[in-house]
Amino acid sequence: MIQRYLASIMLSISLLSCAELGNLGGVIPTSITEAEAAQGIREALDQGVGRGISLLNQHDGFFGSQAYKLFLPAEAQRIENTLRQLGMGGTVDRAILQINRAAEDAVGYARPIFLDAIRGITITDAINIIRGPKDAATQYFRQRTTDKLIAAFSPIIKSSLDKFSATKYYGDVVNTYNNFPTTFKKLNPDLASFVTMRAIYALFDVVSKEELNIRQNLSARTSDLLRKVFGTKW
Repeated sequence: MIQRYLASIMLSISLLSCAELGNLGGVIPTSITEAEAAQGIREALDQGVGRGISLLNQHDGFFGSQAYKLFLPAEAQRIENTLRQLGMGGTVDRAILQINRAAEDAVGYARPIFLDAIRGITITDAINIIRGPKDAATQYFRQRTTDKLIAAFSPIIKSSLDKFSATKYYGDVVNTYNNFPTTFKKLNPDLASFVTMRAIYALFDVVSKEELNIRQNLSARTSDLLRKVFGTKW
């Protein structure tokens, strides 16, 4: 009898230890599958991208935003005061306005580019993201997709800059400065590259805020899957 009792205790301890080791080893919760975890991350990023695009792809989405308004590239900012003092403030203002209008227009075409990147997230990536810091999904997205997004987004930005005459107005600013007799170092920064990077930064920033919102607020989890994935203790 005593031997059977001791054997029962030892078996219970053994099973408990295995369960604890399993948890330490990083097994996923039994209430959710790896596929659900991966799809939940993709859905969260999709929701964040959708919100970012809808926020920025509207009149004054960039121009009227304290956080995301675009100004002249750093090279041109150094001459902005000089141009304003010479009575060219209107030209500078038009350039700034149309640069923002171009960014507002271009982000509307970004969704398919971002969705392709989201589909590439693997199950392993998704599990690590869920267990990671509050912006783990956005950081993963930024690190793994920025170069591809730049390559795909740049032609769209250039088209929008031309569409809203931002290239022309900015060219007026640059050419005026370059034609000064005292200008020895000509100004010719890549406007399309500048706007592309700033637009992508803005989208990533909005995505990170939406990711945090989904992680922290139940009401932001707009589907059963999001509620299940982000409501599970990992």
